Amino acid sequence: MPRIKPFCALKPAAALLAKVVTRPLEHYSTGQARLIASENPISFLHLINPELDNPYLRGSRQELVFKKINENLDDFIEQQVLVTEELPAIYIYQVKHDGLLQTGIWTLTHISDYLEGHIKKHEHTVERREKLLAEYLQQTDLDANPVLITYHPNAQVKSIMEKYLAQKPAIDFCFADATEHRVWTINEPNDLTVLVDAFAQIPVVYIADGHHRAASMAKMGLHKRARHANDEAAEFNYFSTVYMDTQEVKVLEYNRLVRDLAGLTEEAFLGALAAAFEVEKMPMPFKPTILHEFGMCLKSGWYKLKAKSHLYSDDPVGCLDVSVLQDHILLPILHINDPRTDARITFEGGKTPLSELEKQVNNGTNAVAFVLVPTAIAQLINVADADKVMPPKSTWVEPKFLVGLLSHHFKG
Repeated sequence: MPRIKPFCALKPAAALLAKVVTRPLEHYSTGQARLIASENPISFLHLINPELDNPYLRGSRQELVFKKINENLDDFIEQQVLVTEELPAIYIYQVKHDGLLQTGIWTLTHISDYLEGHIKKHEHTVERREKLLAEYLQQTDLDANPVLITYHPNAQVKSIMEKYLAQKPAIDFCFADATEHRVWTINEPNDLTVLVDAFAQIPVVYIADGHHRAASMAKMGLHKRARHANDEAAEFNYFSTVYMDTQEVKVLEYNRLVRDLAGLTEEAFLGALAAAFEVEKMPMPFKPTILHEFGMCLKSGWYKLKAKSHLYSDDPVGCLDVSVLQDHILLPILHINDPRTDARITFEGGKTPLSELEKQVNNGTNAVAFVLVPTAIAQLINVADADKVMPPKSTWVEPKFLVGLLSHHFKG
């Protein structure tokens, strides 16, 4: 029952689109981000972190940072680098990347749906990150990176989307990383009513990616409500969301690399694995396709690990391959108690080729690499429905959005 609504998106001027939008800051090293910002005065990075080209803003003087962001935003709007849609709209967003085409509905969603549990979660958030994001939102009134939400396919939503996908998109461009992005604008009143009503009839939806962004918007919205007589209709109560049905969302695996074998020789390590896994030496890099099978790379080569049936159950969290790996290898054999904080373990998203994992083992950077089957979207939903959370780094979810393509600029 998500409550969605049209909005007048703040978007880049058509002629400047490719220069304005950017990947989120965490996708770049500090040096890369600083170079982009220095060479491109209208990059959206200037509305995320003005410290990139203004080092004097660093440190405890956060008020200067936010003041500079707001000055930059005002300049972007005054110079029409960013322009506001004249009519409230809901948008169809489509991205093509890595041979994959994904399409969804870009809209606003009320924070009460998140607070009341109609939008289900599958991971914990970190309070420090929540506060940092909430402060940014509080100080800038700018929500430029949507939360990805998934839902079971809906015929009415699909029908509206098909109608507009047959038309020419309002935005159609290729980003610097070769990803292709298209946006269709829906502002016809009857179609908007059908979409809003269709989503209102969906009993529950699920965050696929963006837990911290959703939590931060809720935190910020509650803070603003307290200052505005609990006004639940104000724009600050809504956060930017892209809805993609379960057939559109793509989940990739999150592979693990461990720096050492906790004092064990490879022979002793392989012997320890035999108690819980069938271990088979492979002639080439092995990428598993069946649940409860793992690829493993040591200096001696590649192996297939098949978990013995007693290791997993019907528990929605315990049956996850990330749980099997943690509970029966990482913790008891390699002594990694908390993968969130242990410096001996690192994670690589499923886009990283097996050759790169093998290279890190062969050059001694890491002692072992584990390759997992991607968590299925049905498993994500089962965990959320059980009101449980996945272990850290369980999923790498696509798509990853550009920042600044469609922004929600609210005031109050």
